[in-house]
Amino acid sequence: MQSVTDEQFAAYKVCVIIPTYNNHKTLARVIDGVLSYTNSVIIINDGSTDSTPEILKNYPQVTQVHLPVNRGKGNALATGFKKALELGFENAITIDSDGQHYPEDMMVFLNALKVATEPVLLIGHRNMEQDGIPKKSSFGNKFSNFWFWVETGIQLQDTQSGYRLYPLKHLTGRFYTNKFEFEIEVIVRTAWNGVPVKNVPVKVLYDMNERVTHFRPFKDFTRISILNTVLVTITFLYIIPRNFFRNLKKKSFKQFLKEDLLGSKDSNMVKSASIGLGVFWGIMPVWGFQTFFTMFFAVLLRLNKALAFTFSNVSIPPMIPVVIWLSLKTGSLITGGQATLDFTEGVTIDMMKAHIVQYLVGSTVLAAFSGLLFGFVSYLLLSFFKRNAINPPLV
Repeated sequence: MQSVTDEQFAAYKVCVIIPTYNNHKTLARVIDGVLSYTNSVIIINDGSTDSTPEILKNYPQVTQVHLPVNRGKGNALATGFKKALELGFENAITIDSDGQHYPEDMMVFLNALKVATEPVLLIGHRNMEQDGIPKKSSFGNKFSNFWFWVETGIQLQDTQSGYRLYPLKHLTGRFYTNKFEFEIEVIVRTAWNGVPVKNVPVKVLYDMNERVTHFRPFKDFTRISILNTVLVTITFLYIIPRNFFRNLKKKSFKQFLKEDLLGSKDSNMVKSASIGLGVFWGIMPVWGFQTFFTMFFAVLLRLNKALAFTFSNVSIPPMIPVVIWLSLKTGSLITGGQATLDFTEGVTIDMMKAHIVQYLVGSTVLAAFSGLLFGFVSYLLLSFFKRNAINPPLV
C-alpha cells in the first residue's frame, strides 16, 4: 500500500511535517504510521530534552532537522515549511507527534487536494463533542472559530487542529509569532491572501495516559488574545477597506448600484440598516476610526459591509465643514451654548476646542438622527424600486 500512496504524495508534491518536543511516548508510533503511507517525511526536533534524539536515530530514511533549543511549535512549523520548499515540495501535511491524529486520515487531505481547482489550506475537523475531549479544548476551539470568522469572514468548525495541509508557495513569507498562536496567524494571513481555508473531517484520539501537551493555559491564551486583538484591528482598519476598494475598482459606479445596492441578496431592511449604520459612524466624532467602527458593527450585526463602508464616507473632506457646522448648531440647540458660528475664515480646530462639549453632543445627536433618516428614506426607496421591478408600470 505504501508504494501506491507514496506515488500519490509525489504526484501532488506533498510531504508530511512532524514537529516534536518531548513526545517520546508516542513519537515512534506516529512516525511508523506516517511511513506506512509515504517516505516524504520531515521531522523537526524542537530542542527535545527527553529520549527523542535516540528514537530518531532509528529513522535515517527521513529528513530530520534538530533545533538546539526549544523555540515553540510555530518556529518548528516555519522551519519545516522552509525545508520542504528547499526539497521541492508544494504542499505539506502537518501532524502532531502526541498521537491524537490518525495517519490514515492523510488520505482525506490528499483526496480533497485532488478535487481542488486552486491552492487551498485544509484543516482537520475533529469531533470536539465526543467523549474524552477536555471541555477547555472544546471551548478554546469555539473561541478560536469565532475570532477567525471576525477576521476573515470564513466560518469553520475547527480552527485549532494541528492536522493540516498547507499550500507552501501561497503562505506569507514572514511570520511574527513562533509558539501556539502561530497556527492562528498562518491561517488568517493565508485567508487574507485570497487562499480558501476549509475543513475536512478527521478522527481524533485523546489518550491522557500518553498524551503530553505543552500548552500553557495562562501564557499561551494571553498571547493568542493579544494576537487576535492585533488581527481584528488590522482587519477593520486595512483588510476590509482594501478588499472593498479592490472589488470597487473592478466595477463601475453603475455596477456598484446594480450589484451591491439593488442586486444584493440582502433584504431591504438589511440594506437600509447598513446605510444608516454607515452614515451614523461617518458623522460620529471618532475621526480616523470611522472605518473601524463601521466595519466592526457591520460584521457583528451581519449587515452589508460594502454599503455601510460607502455611506460612512459622508464625512469626506468637502463635507467636513458642513458636518462640523451642523454638529455645532445641533449642539447649541441642545446645550444652550452660544457658539460663535462665524465661518468667514472657515471651520477651525480652535473653534471646535472652544465648544467641545457642544460639538460632541451635537455630532452624536446629528449622527443618530442622520443614520435613522438615511436608513428610513433608503428603505422607502428600495421598497419602491423593488415593487416596480416586480410590477412594471403598464405603457
